[in-house]
Amino acid sequence: MASVTSATSAGAGELTTGLRGFREVQRLAYDCAEAVAAQLKPGVTERAAARMQREWLRERGVRDWFHLPFAWFGDRTAFVNFRIPLQFFPTNRELEPGMAFILDMAPVHNGFTADIGYSGCLGLNPVHDRLLADLEAHRELILREVRERRPLREIYEDVDRLMVRQGYANRHRAYPFGVIAHKIDRVRQRRWSPTLFGFGTQSLKGLASDALHGHRDGWSPLWSPYTFSDHPPQPGLWAVEPHLGFRGTGAKFEEILVVTDSKDPQESAFWLDDDLPHVRRWQEEKAA
Repeated sequence: MASVTSATSAGAGELTTGLRGFREVQRLAYDCAEAVAAQLKPGVTERAAARMQREWLRERGVRDWFHLPFAWFGDRTAFVNFRIPLQFFPTNRELEPGMAFILDMAPVHNGFTADIGYSGCLGLNPVHDRLLADLEAHRELILREVRERRPLREIYEDVDRLMVRQGYANRHRAYPFGVIAHKIDRVRQRRWSPTLFGFGTQSLKGLASDALHGHRDGWSPLWSPYTFSDHPPQPGLWAVEPHLGFRGTGAKFEEILVVTDSKDPQESAFWLDDDLPHVRRWQEEKAA
């Protein structure tokens, strides 16, 4: 990917035009999540919350998606008893006081893709607060081990071990193929942007193309616990989403990790943006 290669020479602190486009759409998605979260109240359903995300983003020019917005409330934030992909889609579950929620959306804007996850709760929920605080260690571990060029499968296992030490269950394992992350890329803009099972067909084509090329070259665009992810981090942009669960409550973040071919560890991998809601929350907690 040209934008990632150029970032290698420009340095992590200096975003290229390409990376800036991804950063802008990621911020747009997080702005949407915060705006919708502020409007949630008892009785709102997952379907209504997903619709609010779609409408907010469409009003700001989004016409294509990596995937349409999701919303999960209560024990569905921990994917309790999820067995088939259809269970991920929004339901008529109503939000209640003290209930955790997750908003997840992947808009495409001006050809750039983001995939984000926003965890919140309606009122006080100490379990959710602890989960969100403990996610910080996972963000640090993932970045450190990607910079060390550890195989993706080994990093996945280290995330698992950290969760066990923290007393949590791995809930991203419930996703298709058990992925903790997947590659994203630019998407060619078209006048008509259909979706298939909630996923944008243009983005699916790009992921399929990456899978085909990666299979030939010995890597996968899906970061999973399986042997096809037993390779070092591939340069590009990865949407990473460690997801913790504890007794029917789940929390995660999802954001873009940039991997380059730089020999400088600091520039070989970096989070695209540190000005995101979960990062600000951790910084505020430390300052307090």
